[in-house]
Amino acid sequence: MIRKSAAVAALLLWSAGVQAAEGDIAASSLKANLKRVAVEISSTDVSNAKEYQNSPVSALNSDSQTVYKGVLDFILEYNNPTSQWNNRLFMNYGKTTLKPAEGRKTSSENNDEILFTSDYSRKIWRYADADVGPFASLGYQTEFTANNDAPKTQIVRLKSGIKLFNGTYIKDLYAAAVVEEDFTYSPDNTKTAFEVGIRAEYPLREGVTFETEGYYRDYLTYSRYQGTDFRYDLNVSARMKVQLFDKLSFGPVVAYRRAQSREADVAGSNLMIGVSLEYSDLYSIF
Repeated sequence: MIRKSAAVAALLLWSAGVQAAEGDIAASSLKANLKRVAVEISSTDVSNAKEYQNSPVSALNSDSQTVYKGVLDFILEYNNPTSQWNNRLFMNYGKTTLKPAEGRKTSSENNDEILFTSDYSRKIWRYADADVGPFASLGYQTEFTANNDAPKTQIVRLKSGIKLFNGTYIKDLYAAAVVEEDFTYSPDNTKTAFEVGIRAEYPLREGVTFETEGYYRDYLTYSRYQGTDFRYDLNVSARMKVQLFDKLSFGPVVAYRRAQSREADVAGSNLMIGVSLEYSDLYSIF
């Protein structure tokens, strides 16, 4: 049933895009938005930690560690007076390298995600400076490499709900019903959820912008029991962009992920604080 629903959703998104493309071309625009190509780095370098193992100053005997993270966020945006159709590729990969005072250097992943999304929104109403209307989104989530003994993530996700978008400060604010077909484990698992999300930008002064985005997804039903499935998933990030050159910016970034699985009594979390060097550009096709 879910596969039929996903196929119907894909057909509707494609059909909507075709209908939009057949509209008033003069009043339409197609843009390639390279939102971010970024490298985020945080590092702690400790010298001669072995000789200071008895020191009460932890800064002298802690482990050296370096966190690298790469991000690509690209959106093909089609706009006309009645609708918006975005096709997005988002990839992020992070690795932590740990060098203890004694023992071998080790590495572990802390971020690994590839997300393809096709999102169609109708412009039905106006609220302040933003468009408001229903939307449908079809996405596929996977990863570069499997994590330890776990299989590789493979999820088809369908969303439908109401969205406020294209505002001066609020770029996206939505509430949606979610249906997931999770092929990570066999047999696959059908899940339903409720999700809210936001993406906002606020200029603090010339050349300095504060950006934040995130979502909260609360799972409601599952077709079968899989202990690693989430009960809920919270994922938020914030960054300060200080423009260095025309397309290049630099600034601090904070990312927080918190989720609880069905088999766990407590939630797991990941807090990352670092700095980001990123490039962005907007190409107008027509």
